[in-house]
Amino acid sequence: MEKMDILEAFAALSQSTRLETFRLLVRHEPEGLSAGEIARELEVPHNTLSAHLNILARAELVISRRQSRSIIYRANLIRMQETIGFLVRDCCAGRPELCEPLLNEFSSCTPSEKAPSS
Repeated sequence: MEKMDILEAFAALSQSTRLETFRLLVRHEPEGLSAGEIARELEVPHNTLSAHLNILARAELVISRRQSRSIIYRANLIRMQETIGFLVRDCCAGRPELCEPLLNEFSSCTPSEKAPSS
């Protein structure tokens, strides 16, 4: 993953509605949610949400598919993994035991768990 890709991902997530949208989609993996459901859940106007989803899609943090008349959005967990991997690639200067708490935090997470919102 290139540095510019990472910067685009962080820029996309640096806005409150986009961050909450991404977190909501992670909690609803692997089914995803329609744009209408996301808007209702986050209490965001549809046109505003559409703009935010476009920014997340350009950063490849969300993927979408058409289902009948709706578009279903999902978190791109591979992109999330690549982004986190970029941050920890040189973790702990070659001493992986120092990174064990961080790795344990991620290994306990499964896509089917419903994480509580903060």
